[in-house]
Amino acid sequence: MPRRVTFSRNFTLSLSRTCRCYCKYCSFATHRAHLHEPEEVERLLDQAERRGAKELLVLTGEMPEVNAEVRRRLTAYGHRDFTSYVAWACERALARGILPHTNLGVLSRKDVGRLREVTASQGLMLESVSERLMETVHAGSPTKHPARRLDTIRAAGELRIPFTSGILVGIGESEEERMASLAALAAVHAEHGHLQEVILQNYVPHPSYYGEEPGEIADAAQSGRTGEADPQPLPAWANPVELEDMRRLVREARRLMPDVGVQIPPNLSDWWLPLVEEGATDLGGLSANGDHISPEHPFPSPHQMRKELAPRGYALTERLCVYPQYMDPEWLEQGVLDTIKLKYWSFIPRRGSGRREERAIHRDLVSGAIARARDGMTLSEDELTALFAETRPEAVEDMRQAADELRAELAGDTVTFVVNRNINLSNVCIVGCAFCGFGQGRRSPDAYEHDRDEFVGRVEEAVAFGATEICMQSGIHPAWGLEDYLGWLRLAREVAPDVHLHAYSAMEVDHMCRVSGLSPLEVFARLREAGLGSTPGTAAEVLHDGVRERISPNKLPVARWVEIIEASHASGLRSTATVMFGHIEEPWELAEHMRVVRELQERTGGITEFVPLSFIPFHTLLGRTHGVEEIGREDNLRHTAVFRLALGRTVANVQASWVKMGLDAAAEALRWGVNDLGGTLMEESISRMAGSYHGTRLEPEDLIAAAHAAGRPAAERTTLYEVRRHYDAVTA
Repeated sequence: MPRRVTFSRNFTLSLSRTCRCYCKYCSFATHRAHLHEPEEVERLLDQAERRGAKELLVLTGEMPEVNAEVRRRLTAYGHRDFTSYVAWACERALARGILPHTNLGVLSRKDVGRLREVTASQGLMLESVSERLMETVHAGSPTKHPARRLDTIRAAGELRIPFTSGILVGIGESEEERMASLAALAAVHAEHGHLQEVILQNYVPHPSYYGEEPGEIADAAQSGRTGEADPQPLPAWANPVELEDMRRLVREARRLMPDVGVQIPPNLSDWWLPLVEEGATDLGGLSANGDHISPEHPFPSPHQMRKELAPRGYALTERLCVYPQYMDPEWLEQGVLDTIKLKYWSFIPRRGSGRREERAIHRDLVSGAIARARDGMTLSEDELTALFAETRPEAVEDMRQAADELRAELAGDTVTFVVNRNINLSNVCIVGCAFCGFGQGRRSPDAYEHDRDEFVGRVEEAVAFGATEICMQSGIHPAWGLEDYLGWLRLAREVAPDVHLHAYSAMEVDHMCRVSGLSPLEVFARLREAGLGSTPGTAAEVLHDGVRERISPNKLPVARWVEIIEASHASGLRSTATVMFGHIEEPWELAEHMRVVRELQERTGGITEFVPLSFIPFHTLLGRTHGVEEIGREDNLRHTAVFRLALGRTVANVQASWVKMGLDAAAEALRWGVNDLGGTLMEESISRMAGSYHGTRLEPEDLIAAAHAAGRPAAERTTLYEVRRHYDAVTA
């Protein structure tokens, strides 16, 4: 099962390295005057913007204004104290659409509150609760006293600030003290619920770089101008840290704080991958200008980590510095929220509506809309929008019952399925959809094209399996013309003359029209002559041009999709219709989709079934870089009921996609308006390459058992819904 492992694409601003502390393990701090000038800050922020950073990580020494020269410079820059200067830098970052995360050390409650106005999150490493360390590595460092650090962490919780903390391992603490440090963080989090992640950071000895700019060292390491520094000897006060030590800490952090992310720095050891497998959830901020605390240790690239994670079932995904559960006015100032809504709205978790724009949801319409939909009546945009946005349990149950009653009226109790095989001829594609993990460039190492023998072998396997349908879809291959598509149909018909050929999305047909110069009607005439039996209504996604422009600007517009499906129906070729939901769309955009589909069906009557397809984000651009998460089971079922109600009596069959939602959830959907469980598939590449973990093949017996477990009879059908054989439910 794919699990998301997150990271933040950030840029580090070491605003001041001047520090009042004398920690023995630190190579970052200096006791000389260091403070970036405002012009330098602006230059660095411009650089962060060019590099596509979403987060500005502001690092500083502890209380740098204890240095008289730093105080003098702050006054010259027009700031009464250092916190004021940090707040100014954060404002300049926000103006560029970059979210600030500050880590300034121990602060007063007042200063923590001042920074809340201009930050998306803040942080402070607890490091350790061991007071013994105040006499060793923390000697001469008053703000490293555990009580003072816990006071700052607690103040952040009282002020409702999303916060990051953690422990430093290997600086002379004992195993018991490590666990006690985690317990102390868990106790503060239990009070306020503000810890979004805990960092488990192993100490790595660093060469001294006083007088050097850490960003320059990091840049050199990142660009390969220098290799990693030779390992430094472990100081006498330090203790070695092994992989098993870190495994125990990951397990304990997950036990104590199951709702808090566990972060492992991926550049400080070779064990980040085993710790992800142990339960770590985050790889921290992969700073575009390197790690300023350990600048000689470059971060691995996201591409490199993704390649290592994917074969093990993990999807590497960007996050913001503030975790999704904190993206609301209770936790964030309006100015910060405005930046997220403007630039990073797709990261805001789905809570009905309003991720991008505030639009009135007329909840008072829900009850009447359910009754009207149950009677098959056409709903208005406002009514459909209200249904798609509805989350009240009692209203959702009313929708479920109405959808189930409508299903029983139109399709009866029998649960149908088709024995079929998917053949995705090639994944070479020139469209570049942000929701797709299937399409590949022609030179990609993951690109493929079936040759004649491979295709024939797959068709023969389908016949041997008892398939009555072969479904063929591919990427938009730049070298394929109309004759190539016709050739695949002719070859399939030659090998399996009795198998129904369900093939070619509206996008593929549009491509055939463009390369041949023929109209959709002319293309369908040739496809039908070559053996095409029906058309999949895919490439629909959400039939709202605003959504399509955001998730796939190169894809055909709504009017063209409708034109092609209408041409299919006019040619005597029936089609399915689909929706891909659970990504960036809003309720009113789904309402528009259902209006388009219903009006199309009322004109032509050519749609055999409606297939809701929930978005699989894991290996897609929307999932990797836009923070879109997989829709939950409850939301999936709720939407399914609304789809049934929106169609009224125009489409008799609604299918649950077990590939997208899993067979258990698909069986549950039989109570939410669904009467069909789709096909056996035998081979399914599109969802699998997006990260689906529900398999690519089922036996007919699996689908029959799912129907019977729901207390319903089952029947194998053809593509066009003619029943081939019945399987009555077993009665107790």
